[in-house]
Amino acid sequence: MIGILDSGVGGFSVMREIRAQLPEQSLTYIGDTAWCPYGNKEFSEIRDRTLALSDFLINKGAETIVIACNSATIVAIEELRSRHCIPFVGMEPGVKPASELTQTGTIGVLATEASLAGEKFHSLVATHAQDLRVITQPCPKFVEFVERGILEGDQVNQAIDEYTSSILAANADVFILGCSHYPFLRPALEARLPDHIQFIDTGSAIARRVSRQSLSTPEQNEVDFLTTGDPKEFSRLCGILIPELPSACQHFILP
Repeated sequence: MIGILDSGVGGFSVMREIRAQLPEQSLTYIGDTAWCPYGNKEFSEIRDRTLALSDFLINKGAETIVIACNSATIVAIEELRSRHCIPFVGMEPGVKPASELTQTGTIGVLATEASLAGEKFHSLVATHAQDLRVITQPCPKFVEFVERGILEGDQVNQAIDEYTSSILAANADVFILGCSHYPFLRPALEARLPDHIQFIDTGSAIARRVSRQSLSTPEQNEVDFLTTGDPKEFSRLCGILIPELPSACQHFILP
């Protein structure tokens, strides 16, 4: 079984890619919606929460765990790897592919506060984009919209304008979607921003990394959803964001 965890429903964007590439695998997804968002929390709180959720997935039989949250990856993945022998696959902003795509030498990074403050992000920029202009922008409203199932409309467009106008004015031609929630707003971003803008979403790359792990083939390819929040609301969002997958959800209380 592949375990997937996120602060809420953003990790669905990664889950759908994993399901597409590994349809024979069973998946268990935990959305910590009672504590969402992670991006504006203290690092120690994010770490402790991520460790506890991972322990639960391991006890449930996970062979590989995907930390489908950039903030949790930055804060906790190295400790998880040192504690456990199973593989952990994390998220990181796609700075390297963005640096290879840009023609203007300016990249926009849309991400959470925690992701942008983490040492990992700064290391990626220093390694792959030291000669480029990298403009960062936290986008808390994007997470709020996706967690409510709002993917288009005036308020979404207003937030897009708020978060991207200064980056566009700086002549950026590539935008990194540095949070697993943001790909669900990609259609709205593409409709609102100039046609020449390119977007980097690392969901398919994460799925390829998962596919390279040693995984047993289960008798059934079940999909289980757990949430620390309201299971009815979580199921509703499943139906909006990933209608191709079952939407039944169980309430989960973190030990």
